[in-house]
Amino acid sequence: MTTEPLPQAASAEHLTGVLRRSGVLAQGQVRDAVAAGSLTKLRSHNVRLRLSYEGDAAGAPATVFIKTGHLDRDGRGAANTGQREVLFYNEIASATPARIVPRCFEASWDEDTGAWHILLEDLTESHFFATEWPLPPTLAQCESIMEARARFHAAWWDHPRLGVDVSRWGDDVAATDQFLRSLAEQFEKFCSRFADLMPAHRRKLYERLLDRAPHLLQHDRSRKNVTLIHGDAHVWNCFLPRDSSDDVRLIDWEVWRIDAGAVDLAYMMAIHWYPDRRGQMERPLLDRYHATLLRHGVSGYDRRALDDDYRLSVLWHITTPIWQAANNMPPRVWWNNLERVLLAANDLGCSGLLA
Repeated sequence: MTTEPLPQAASAEHLTGVLRRSGVLAQGQVRDAVAAGSLTKLRSHNVRLRLSYEGDAAGAPATVFIKTGHLDRDGRGAANTGQREVLFYNEIASATPARIVPRCFEASWDEDTGAWHILLEDLTESHFFATEWPLPPTLAQCESIMEARARFHAAWWDHPRLGVDVSRWGDDVAATDQFLRSLAEQFEKFCSRFADLMPAHRRKLYERLLDRAPHLLQHDRSRKNVTLIHGDAHVWNCFLPRDSSDDVRLIDWEVWRIDAGAVDLAYMMAIHWYPDRRGQMERPLLDRYHATLLRHGVSGYDRRALDDDYRLSVLWHITTPIWQAANNMPPRVWWNNLERVLLAANDLGCSGLLA
């Protein structure tokens, strides 16, 4: 049981208004909200709230989930961490087919203070995390996760709203130049700090990638066969149904953006799995992903195109551990990711893309 202070958004009065506007509380009102558990993550604090009611509260949730920035001693959320996810639940989730993301009762970000919170349905009783990090799920569980990713990607595949009123294209010249300069600086600092992890052949691969990056980014400028991606698509950002249905829910939408769908797939498999597991499951899961895309209306994207996008995504993901180290993630995260993704890049011949 957590004893930390709760944000104002967890007050009985506020919750009553939110649930009433959401249509799940017709007449009664929330009497009290008590923390029934909490989880602190890198960029957020997450609390399960147990609710009690006064009056007729038939159909109202017994629990809800509130996500905020890290709480200070006064119970206020830390600033500048949740705006992107608030935007997702306010603009994207409502336009996404049902049963892919949790139901959101309220998502709010204060422009003046940067404080934010998200009130979500609590899926604890109906869903579970497949494994404890860093253990991988079973093949059947991975198949369910891959199908859920494909359903979400298909819903936004080459959507006319992309880059118009949903996110921005990643091909702005000034922004690209800034991204590449930042990446080069992070790489040099990484090599200075961890020289033994970057022998000459590895440095050469990264240097060639940085040199060829403007050419490789031409894919972004085509603006074809792209979608909204999660951006942090490891398997522990997925809730699996306890009833073995296909009701997988994708959570933690803090870094979503427009990109190739294969970027999420490479993040899930190439970064987090060792070669034996990839050898057994990588291609069957890519097959399933592609079949699910087609079943949900994607056309003009053949299986070879997916392989090409996946290979390019794995190549780009060799920079992910560099970014993770630069942003103070612990070595137990980024070092394993570094070794696994470099093995994947070698297995897939990704250096051939730099010729």
